[in-house]
Amino acid sequence: MKTVAVENITVKQIVEECGVSRQTFYRNFIDKYDLINWYFDRLLEESFNQLGSGKTLREGLIKKFRYINEERLFFSAAFKVDEQNNLKDHDFYMIYEFYCGLIREKTGELPDKKTRKLLEMYCQASIYMTVQWVLKGMKESEEELADLMIDAMPPHLEKKFKELEII
Repeated sequence: MKTVAVENITVKQIVEECGVSRQTFYRNFIDKYDLINWYFDRLLEESFNQLGSGKTLREGLIKKFRYINEERLFFSAAFKVDEQNNLKDHDFYMIYEFYCGLIREKTGELPDKKTRKLLEMYCQASIYMTVQWVLKGMKESEEELADLMIDAMPPHLEKKFKELEII
């Protein structure tokens, strides 16, 4: 990704660089985008696993944005891709499912229809802003971006997240 755009990287190049066989690669990943998404999942696990157990949403977001900043080369390249199985779509799915699961864990119920729709819109907007932050040079600090994300939360979600002690 330092020298070649994601679209132009081949699985052959990946396996040669990593010293594994194509069979090993395909045993673990569907395609190169699945590999990118797997790498991103490690970030989500690291930054959001402790939410609800002493860590706030703001702390989780700051941790996520710091990691993205540290790995800016990877994310700058990955966020430019719009092909099937891309990181932006994967990010949406993972974060949306994370929030739904967190609400379910804390209440014992899945979020209601209104909450799910608001979460869907909020997660899409959050991902868009994260991508813009990365592609436009990360001008705001991680803390500023986290605060903007929280400030942009719809009032219904903000109320629910406060009740659940997430923010």
